Amino acid sequence: MDNKQLGNRIVQLVGGEGNINSLVHCATRLRFKLNDRQKADKEELRKIADVLTVVEKGGQFQVVIGNKVGKVYTEIMNDHNIHNEDSANEKETIEKVGVMAKSFEYISGTFSPLIPALAGAGMIKALLAILDILNLIDINGTTYAVLNAASSGLFYFLPIFVAISAAKKLNANPFVGGAIAAGLVDPNFTALLKADGQVSFMDIPLIVTDYSSTVFPLLIAMAVYAPLERFVKKRTPDTIQLFFIPMVGILVMVPLTALVFGPFAQYISLAIGAAVTYLVAKSAILTGVIIASIWPILVILGVHWGVVPIMIDNYSRGGDIIGPITAASTFAQMGIAFGIFLRAGKNKELRSLSFAATLSGLFAGVSEPILYGIVLRYKKLIPLLLVAGSIGGAIVATFNVRVFGFVFNSLLTIPAYSPTLGYILGIGASFLSATILAFVFGTEGKKKVAADKAEKAIEDKSSKTVAALDKTYDLSAPLKGEVMPLENVDDAVFSSGAMGKGVAIEPAEGMVSAPFDGNVVTLFPTKHAIGLISENGVEVLIHIGLDTVQLGGKYFDAHVEAGSAVKKGDKLVTFDIEGIKKAGYKATTPVIVTNTAEYLDVVQTKSRFVTLEEPILTIVK
Repeated sequence: MDNKQLGNRIVQLVGGEGNINSLVHCATRLRFKLNDRQKADKEELRKIADVLTVVEKGGQFQVVIGNKVGKVYTEIMNDHNIHNEDSANEKETIEKVGVMAKSFEYISGTFSPLIPALAGAGMIKALLAILDILNLIDINGTTYAVLNAASSGLFYFLPIFVAISAAKKLNANPFVGGAIAAGLVDPNFTALLKADGQVSFMDIPLIVTDYSSTVFPLLIAMAVYAPLERFVKKRTPDTIQLFFIPMVGILVMVPLTALVFGPFAQYISLAIGAAVTYLVAKSAILTGVIIASIWPILVILGVHWGVVPIMIDNYSRGGDIIGPITAASTFAQMGIAFGIFLRAGKNKELRSLSFAATLSGLFAGVSEPILYGIVLRYKKLIPLLLVAGSIGGAIVATFNVRVFGFVFNSLLTIPAYSPTLGYILGIGASFLSATILAFVFGTEGKKKVAADKAEKAIEDKSSKTVAALDKTYDLSAPLKGEVMPLENVDDAVFSSGAMGKGVAIEPAEGMVSAPFDGNVVTLFPTKHAIGLISENGVEVLIHIGLDTVQLGGKYFDAHVEAGSAVKKGDKLVTFDIEGIKKAGYKATTPVIVTNTAEYLDVVQTKSRFVTLEEPILTIVK
């Protein structure tokens, strides 16, 4: 259908003109604000050939249609009486409805940098458990004591690490944040736990809490400390800021956390833990089914790290049961991937993807490639995943399996769970049932047909001469920074590959330059995204930041315009990285080859850091 017909069909399926409060668009998607989201038919929208996917995020109903979004938007606005809110009003709307989303973003952003350390320490705990089972280490010896300290030290002093990361996330001084947390695990403070009688601070009753291994109190404390630091900084002469601002922060926040935030957070955490325990006692099967079912959805939405603090707080209170139940869901995802591997047949791309995803899940506990690369690609697998995860979750909950440290859910960490037999039965049931379901019911559908066509094209091309396959084109880095796989981007549209293959760059400086000689096809009015085409036909989208369309052009300056001819290295757009982050957005920049389907493959560089004009993608003709 043409752009006019497509626009009218989309309007109809989101509930009609009367259901649309406002409409804006970015470089890839139409962003509707609907009066009643229940009237929108997501399944029918996804069936439209020109619609890549549908996303509900930040109070918006987003229909992703790729490069032609501007033309479709124009047709919709010409044919319908729909309000186009300005960016400021749209941002205000999102802030009103996005308190919960922002909270999860804060928690997720705090824990993401800590995950490698948590996983490493957790794996040491699992290793010690294996050595103990095999009688290869004396648990009363000094070797065990040293290794146990190596794995437990991070968890004991976790409040300090959480405070540092949270303060950094909120653009406050991270080391002052760490100092605040250190005051709460200092021996002088913890000694008050053994004090006789009522303890008080300046005649105010003090409920002394053991803050080791806790996270909630410091998450709350840093959320208060960050604005306090900015408030004091604005009113403090430059000559004394070096010591006065940290002094005030520590002097105010340590007692305030001990008096208010600590007890409050502990009560909330205890209440949540007690609620889960109560549900398990009443109906272990139902509890396991519910937790295992919602877990993959939380992961897809990127809010699963918001549950991690609850798990960690449970470690010192008889162990955590949430983690073992979520493991059932994780192993169900691995089973889905393995079932698809067995069924994929001659589809080499799908076999390779599913096999690699299975191995990364089984031995590293990493399930995102399965969710974004397979499950979201073939929506039919979602109910199969939920059923398989629920089976294992019910078994795990029935055996009341617990874990006492942070570990990824993999084969290597099985000894960390107790009772081990109940855990093995649960994850085994999830894996086996998911494998069978995926193998039997398969991945047929629109995208399966497309994948088969792509596979046939690859096979046809592979029969050509080596010389023909050697025709490659290197795409240079349009900005300097750290390279990350596209599937790790915190945006389902980009990470799923719906827009095409590519790479993402965490920018080290705020400048985008031309990656080749060519022309500017599109420059979005807010200047956060630019589309280019090279002289030999490679189409590239450079999307600066995630959801940065909401900034309305603030922090961005364009140095070219649509239709401009550019040479490799020409300055295209400059932007303020810190300004974008302070406004609450990520500066992560996807670089997408939008006409990927026209090429044999698009291969990412192995370099972790790139400079301007250094190759980041190799395009095979």
